[in-house]
Amino acid sequence: MTDPIADYLTRIRNAYRAGKKIVEVPASKMKLAITEILCEKGYILSYKVVEGTPANTIKIALKYHPETKLPAIKGIDRISKPGLRKYVDVKDMPRVLNGLGIAVLTTSKGVITDKEARELNVGGEVICYVY
Repeated sequence: MTDPIADYLTRIRNAYRAGKKIVEVPASKMKLAITEILCEKGYILSYKVVEGTPANTIKIALKYHPETKLPAIKGIDRISKPGLRKYVDVKDMPRVLNGLGIAVLTTSKGVITDKEARELNVGGEVICYVY
């Protein structure tokens, strides 16, 4: 697999479109960090790391609006790809939907959101946009 992060984002996107309640993805440190951010920002309900014989997996409980059944994530886009990395400085930090969405970045301080990166005054590689 060339881009496991793109596969992770695509599995979440496809599960939301299919109306699934739970999606399983192969685990890695980067995917776990992105999942933690999605959970703390309220885009997913919860997650659990399941220890397995061939490999660990992350079980993600997806979040929907209780009355309208609309998904919490309207869009999740991969920005920095293996063939074309996108790095930003703190002054060029992207604002997703004028602050309504989040940009997930990997920095020297770890995997954080664009808002946290502005507060810490660090730039980094833009992994994805979530809105």
